[in-house]
Amino acid sequence: MSDKRIDQKGYFAQSGANEGDTWSTFEKQVFRIAFIYFVIQSIPLDWKYYKTLFSVSWFNLSYGDIFELARYMPRFFDGPDTFANWLVVLVIAVAGAFIWTRRDSKSTEYNALYYWLRVIVRYRLAVALIAYGFIKLFPLQAPLPSISNLNTAYGDLSSWKLFAMSLGVVPNYQSFLGAVEILGGLLLLYRRTATIGTLIIIPFTGNVFISNLAYEGGEYVYSFYLIILALFLYSFDAIRLYRLLTLEQATVPNRFNPIFQKGWQKNSRVALKTAFVFFFVFFYGAKTYAGYKTGPYQYPQSAGLASAAGLYNVKEFTINGEEHAYSALDPVRWKDVVFENWATISIRSSPPAVIDFTNVENIHDQDRLRNYEQAGSGGRHYYSYTMNEEKQTLHLINKVTPSDSLTLHYSRPDSSTIILSGINAERDSLHVVLAKINKKYLYQEVEKVGRRGEFKL
Repeated sequence: MSDKRIDQKGYFAQSGANEGDTWSTFEKQVFRIAFIYFVIQSIPLDWKYYKTLFSVSWFNLSYGDIFELARYMPRFFDGPDTFANWLVVLVIAVAGAFIWTRRDSKSTEYNALYYWLRVIVRYRLAVALIAYGFIKLFPLQAPLPSISNLNTAYGDLSSWKLFAMSLGVVPNYQSFLGAVEILGGLLLLYRRTATIGTLIIIPFTGNVFISNLAYEGGEYVYSFYLIILALFLYSFDAIRLYRLLTLEQATVPNRFNPIFQKGWQKNSRVALKTAFVFFFVFFYGAKTYAGYKTGPYQYPQSAGLASAAGLYNVKEFTINGEEHAYSALDPVRWKDVVFENWATISIRSSPPAVIDFTNVENIHDQDRLRNYEQAGSGGRHYYSYTMNEEKQTLHLINKVTPSDSLTLHYSRPDSSTIILSGINAERDSLHVVLAKINKKYLYQEVEKVGRRGEFKL
């Protein structure tokens, strides 16, 4: 007796051991809810997504554009993502399943629909993992700490920022994590290796989820979303694996697989998979690598004052003609200043800094939107600046509180001294003499001699 059956869709459906079984009423009800739920969670149905899709410059596509499109999740509420959006999807799925049940009382099984639902979820999960994997493989997601971050007191950094900095100082480990994510995503692209992929993905994304909870990260909802998708895929073989590996019983695999009859169907399937792999693996990977070589997306790219990067002691500080000697309790005196390689200056002073608590992954192409350096960091005031080299002026704008701005004239009597003078946001006159500190940083010295070499600070 042949093990193939022609369905009404125009392809052969190869029967497996369980394919001919009649589903119970409960199984059909659960499947209907699950089908609607995962379709809504996986396929973009939000008009805002397509507004973004059509606003992308496809002739000048960046890896940030692809990453943003890959992070889709249905959103019904403004503000930070919450599980309330999932509840709305579940309500829609239950209502849809109720209508489906009333209109379809004759179906005895949904093997074909189950197969295609797994295809949708497999590719949706693969896109997410590959998108995050490449920005870790080329260590962009958590870059090396900035000079300002290295000179911020431990207690002034949020838990999430400490975690990100700890990952940033070990780029090889970050690359390894990215390779694991990409491997898991690639295994999902093939039906026979999908379950193996989930065995990699579930513990990996589970660790990401726990890390987000433990370190107060902003990606806990999204990471749990990926876990749910992976668990759904794993459930397909979960009972068979339990019988085989735990009970050591004979187990029959599910061999249901659509076999396309028409040439255009076969060709379309191959073309779509090839296009998917080319776009999300080779093209996106190449774009991400190019971004890595030109500079990390977390930090601004505008060049800072030439040869000025480093930590500076505030040797002299005069405000409105009155000189302030150093005091840790002085409410207005600057304690130290950092010039970054890019156009950012950070100032440590007593007035409390407004903290940017943004901790959701975004890839911005504009410097003014790149907030990684100040996010989760207190104790320092971060300013972006523009230069007029002819007039030797710097115009500083606070990156968290834009109303705080300064216009300062600068002079450089020698390579280790910068003199600033001008007006602050309160219209006070300032005169500041900065002396560069030749400070060494442990991770940089370790990189020079290797982890097993000898070094001195």
